[in-house]
Amino acid sequence: MEEEWIHKPVLLEECIQALNIRPDGVYLDGTLGRAGHSREIARRLTTGRLICVDRDQAALAAAQERLGEWRNQVTLVHSNFDQLDEILDRLSLPGVDGMLFDLGVSSPQLDDGERGFSYKSDAPLDMRMDRDQRLTAADVVNTWPQEELRRILSQYGEERYASTIAAAIVRRRQERPIKTTLELVEVIKSGMPARARKEKQHPAKRSFQAIRIAVNDELASVDRMIQAAVPRLNQGGRLAVITFHSLEDRIVKTGLAAFAKGCICPPDFPVCVCGRTPDVKLVSRKPILPTQQEIAENPRARSAKLRVAEKLKPPVPRGESGREP
Repeated sequence: MEEEWIHKPVLLEECIQALNIRPDGVYLDGTLGRAGHSREIARRLTTGRLICVDRDQAALAAAQERLGEWRNQVTLVHSNFDQLDEILDRLSLPGVDGMLFDLGVSSPQLDDGERGFSYKSDAPLDMRMDRDQRLTAADVVNTWPQEELRRILSQYGEERYASTIAAAIVRRRQERPIKTTLELVEVIKSGMPARARKEKQHPAKRSFQAIRIAVNDELASVDRMIQAAVPRLNQGGRLAVITFHSLEDRIVKTGLAAFAKGCICPPDFPVCVCGRTPDVKLVSRKPILPTQQEIAENPRARSAKLRVAEKLKPPVPRGESGREP
């Protein structure tokens, strides 16, 4: 067995249980990555089908072998998960029986120094999950206005020193472009007080997260995915989403709560006049968290949260109860 398969994907058993997989069902893994979740879904199918989506061609290429045992049941798609409607329309699938989205950056992307995601190794400033897209981290760092840099560092990275780091980036790029990850690390450090540079967490971690999110439009993609996924679930189908930081989790929690909400009439109305009914039920009100054992085996799972919703049966319109007049 390859070394990479010794370690399980985050919340694997919990995801498989949450999806409630039927052997003849149709499922979608919207974040293929290393195919760990996909393998466990595929091995439970008989006549069913699995759609695997990733915006990284390297992940799709590796999956040819990793999912080879189930190649007759697996369809690989190069796309972003927020293009869900287009993906399913192209495959002539009106709906699916379950969807899984693991919103963490895949380990190969983080570990591949050349991709520019890491603040620990020197590489060109890239950070693109889809290397066919044009916008790179170098574009963000060297061309975006100072106020926009401050905004993303504060909003996406929750960086306390967003203002001074943004100012340091602009000062440096006026002298010469910032081209590599370690150059950027030094600039970030120069915009922070000495005490902050000595904290346990790497001083560039929050800024790198923010720039990565901006490059890949991650938060808007998550919202678009939620809005598209629920309508394309078959009755009884499950949607499972793993998040890794509070910004993503807030979007998923809010989006699912809106779909789970029924009547929106003002509370003082004596009867419902809006006629709105819930689209989904939340399988658990609180997110499912990794066990302490999993965290010990895989520290990257520490901040993971799994939220699950199940598609409800649409209400029968008035006058269409099926009874004979």
